[in-house]
Amino acid sequence: MSASVDSGPVTISIERRVVKGRESEFEAWVSGITVEALKFQGHMGVNVIRPGSGSSNYVTIFRFDDYEHSKTWEGSDVRREWLDKLGDIIEGDAKIMKGTGLEFWFDLPELPVVRPSPHKMALVLFFTVYAMLLVINTLLAPFVQNWTMELRLLAGVMLQVPLMTYLVMPQVTRLLQNWLFK
Repeated sequence: MSASVDSGPVTISIERRVVKGRESEFEAWVSGITVEALKFQGHMGVNVIRPGSGSSNYVTIFRFDDYEHSKTWEGSDVRREWLDKLGDIIEGDAKIMKGTGLEFWFDLPELPVVRPSPHKMALVLFFTVYAMLLVINTLLAPFVQNWTMELRLLAGVMLQVPLMTYLVMPQVTRLLQNWLFK
């Protein structure tokens, strides 16, 4: 990934195996590093996927608004200090994946067994896009009524895509995660 190629939001997914019996220490570590990460410019939130039965792998997902902000976090002394605190709480190397843009609306590539079915994704997108188009068109109507259909459509898309990427889909996915990833 390079700054010249990838602009827009960046998602960093880190999978770590926690030593059995050290889960509470790891949970405290995740809370601490999250507090610090949230102080960095462009940080858009952290999600933690806790291990299922029979597993000890945690996945921590950090989101940043752009590549440069993610690189600032990754190169920071604060992050390095927190990584040093992991010590013997984890075993093995972390598996790190990075992505930009829309592929992280639903996709958790580091956990292919829990990807939602295409049917569920299509259903969620159908209702989400429909609801957003209804709201956006209703709100824009008084301002764009004399515009051509193409310009009205362009205005709607220009509002919908950023809203879907930065606000709506992360919230919808979080709200429906128990159903989507089942």
